[in-house]
Amino acid sequence: LKLEMPTVNLEREVAILATVPGVVQSLKRCAVTWQKLISGVLKEQLKKVPEGNGPLAEINLWRENNAALRALTEQMKLPEVQKVLEILQEAEPEFTGDLQIVLSDLKKHHMEAQDNAKFLSTLERHLKNLSTGRGVDVISSVIPSLLNALRLLWIMSRHYNKDARMVPFLERISWEISERVRRVVDLQTLFKQDTATAKKKITEAKNTLEQWKKCYFTTCIQVEESGSKRYWKFDVKSLFEKTDYMVSICQDLYDIFQVAEELQNIFIPELITVTENPKAVDELQREVNIVISPMEDLSFDPFRVENARDWAFVVEEFREDVVVEIVKQIFVQNLKDPPLYKNHPPVAGAISWSRSLSQRIRHTITLFQEEEELLSSGRGQEVQQIYLQVTKKMEEYEAQKYRQWRERAEHVIPLLLKDTLLTLSSATDEPVSVRKSVGFALNFSPEIQEIITEAKYMEQLGLPVPEMARYVALQEDKYLRYTNKLKVMLSRYHKLMEMMNEAEIKLLDHHVKELWRILKAGHKRLTWKSVGIGEFIVQCTQTIGRLELLVHQIHQISEDINSKLQSIESTNLFKFPHSENGDKCPGAKEFFDYVKCEQAKDVEQLVRKYSTIPQLLIEVERRVAYTNSGKSPKLASYYAYWENRIYQVLIQLIVKNLQAFNATILANVPLLQIEAVLSAPEITLQPNDSEIEKMTMQSIQDCVEVTKHFTRWMHGTCIECPPQHVRADEVVTFSFYSDVSQSPLVIEQAVLITQNIQKLLESLRKCLNQWNKYDQLWKSDKDAVLDRLAAEKPPCVVFDEHLQFYLTVTQEVTQWPLVKDEQFIRLQLAPLASAVQENAKSWMMSLGKLLNELAKEELLSLQDEIQVG
Repeated sequence: LKLEMPTVNLEREVAILATVPGVVQSLKRCAVTWQKLISGVLKEQLKKVPEGNGPLAEINLWRENNAALRALTEQMKLPEVQKVLEILQEAEPEFTGDLQIVLSDLKKHHMEAQDNAKFLSTLERHLKNLSTGRGVDVISSVIPSLLNALRLLWIMSRHYNKDARMVPFLERISWEISERVRRVVDLQTLFKQDTATAKKKITEAKNTLEQWKKCYFTTCIQVEESGSKRYWKFDVKSLFEKTDYMVSICQDLYDIFQVAEELQNIFIPELITVTENPKAVDELQREVNIVISPMEDLSFDPFRVENARDWAFVVEEFREDVVVEIVKQIFVQNLKDPPLYKNHPPVAGAISWSRSLSQRIRHTITLFQEEEELLSSGRGQEVQQIYLQVTKKMEEYEAQKYRQWRERAEHVIPLLLKDTLLTLSSATDEPVSVRKSVGFALNFSPEIQEIITEAKYMEQLGLPVPEMARYVALQEDKYLRYTNKLKVMLSRYHKLMEMMNEAEIKLLDHHVKELWRILKAGHKRLTWKSVGIGEFIVQCTQTIGRLELLVHQIHQISEDINSKLQSIESTNLFKFPHSENGDKCPGAKEFFDYVKCEQAKDVEQLVRKYSTIPQLLIEVERRVAYTNSGKSPKLASYYAYWENRIYQVLIQLIVKNLQAFNATILANVPLLQIEAVLSAPEITLQPNDSEIEKMTMQSIQDCVEVTKHFTRWMHGTCIECPPQHVRADEVVTFSFYSDVSQSPLVIEQAVLITQNIQKLLESLRKCLNQWNKYDQLWKSDKDAVLDRLAAEKPPCVVFDEHLQFYLTVTQEVTQWPLVKDEQFIRLQLAPLASAVQENAKSWMMSLGKLLNELAKEELLSLQDEIQVG
């Protein structure tokens, strides 16, 4: 579209050109041509409609309008065109009136097309996904965002904020969604796919159609809440009539496939398993194929509303055939073990199941009878005959089930009500105090509860309930209350018995037997018809409560005793002195004296804790036997239990401490020091080996003798044995020492420590043996050696050799380490090194003196010779 430009020269001023008649006439002809062209284009564009039913066609239309009108608008803005309009306005203002009206229309329609094209372009991405996306899942994901964009379009656009524009556009979107769904749910291919895939496609299609409507109404609410004065009050029927109809078709198709799946996956496999006639399976499969096959080759499109009656006829025919056949087969195959509704008892549940099947088939046949065309067909007559046969069998089945239940209930209820309240969980009459494992169980037959439930459901089914069953059903609350209380009581009883150890059961033998005597009434005498059940439960609960309180009190005292025993067992009997500085360790005697002194302090604390235990046991005696003598016969076994516990604790006390002492010996941390000394002719330890071993053994003995301070109790009491005068001058105190000292565990640790000490001393001896290389310094007879040298009068070089040897010894000794750490002993070698040096120096002094005497003697002899000469 191109405007025809004037051929006259327009370079002069507007005012001058407006006065030239030839120029004005030429420009008027040109303006008329423009007016006709613009009017024709506007008329043509306004007549155009979208090419297609979808929303994208409307967007394309507005883009085409915008392009055509923009071309004209841009040309009208050219300087040459504007000058023509100015000249005509100057020369003949009345002439330009019609042209200005056309130009105003052009501007208005161009702005509308431009605005619509701009705003609709924001929807293009969503609409393309809607029309070309693969699968209905893409459509479902697009719908919310698309409607949100439409809401913004309604609020912001100057033209699509009116019903006249928005409703047709929404109808196009609805059409696009329905077409996409129709292509997905194509019956030609749908019935050729497996059932699961077909059901999935149908479900997705149905959900998509429902989502379109749901999201639309959600957007309506959002538009109102946004504060906009223009609400979405569109004609819902025009938007959703087709999609709502398609939803119902999808549901019909889903139901058809669901029935087919039930037959294929549930019923037919069961039939194959239980039937001995495979022809029945083939017949059922053939029946299913017969009723499904017409769906594949329909002569009409079921998704068109005008075909609704034809589709309804096909669906009803399918339902009649399939439902009757399915109900028949399900009933026949599940007679012996019918599926029950949740919480339904067996008999009433079976009758309810039969009636539900009967109701289903009756409802189907009723609908079937309303269609005269179906009723009059040969297949219709056959279906009716099957229906009559099946319902008759169902009625007979229900009557038989009810009769059997009634007879059973009338016979068994009197017997069940004669059961005792409780039963023993193990077949024995031994007292609980003898057999801790004996327990009681609730003896309420589940069949009573089942009869009660059956009676309720039978009444709901309209069947008469036997008088005895009705009586029991009326007592349900009472039975429930009794059984719950008995369960709670028995739970407390068993928990209480589990809380007690053997010693406590013997201790509380009288109380437990009393509880047993009371419980025995529920096991021997009371039945579910008895009137004293409530009183029995109260008596049992009170007795258990009293025993629980007593056991709790005893456990508190036991915890106190155990706490003291734990403290005794964890006592450290080998506390070692701390060196004042890192290098200085105490001597052996000082070390072992310190350990013994600390043990004496610990023993005082241990004995103090031990002496409080009898008082705690007397407190138990006071609560159980109501005496405080410490020698109650009722507590004899309990006293013995704790005395044995004390013995075990003392064993652990000694064993753990000896183990710790042994670990200290083996650790490479010096705790005491001894010296290596020269006691000619031997190098020895100070203190020597036997003294160290003796001190170690004494320390072990001191540890074990700690138990002498724990006096044993008199037999059958918690009272300490008084000292026994064996002879006039000998007093014996009975303690745990004799037993503990003979314990194999204690002996084993004592032997192990002794062996380790011996190995340690042997290692130290090997260290001292290295110094024997110098033993000639103190083992040689110095006087004899010197006399021999004096007699031989050797040259000075011989003396020099001897002196050099001893000098080397004194220097070599200084290079030896003066401290040797071996496990927990630090060996000081300085005294030994000093003694070796002293012996070497003594040899040097003696040789020097001899050499001096020999030299002096030689000098005097030489002097005499000089004088004589």
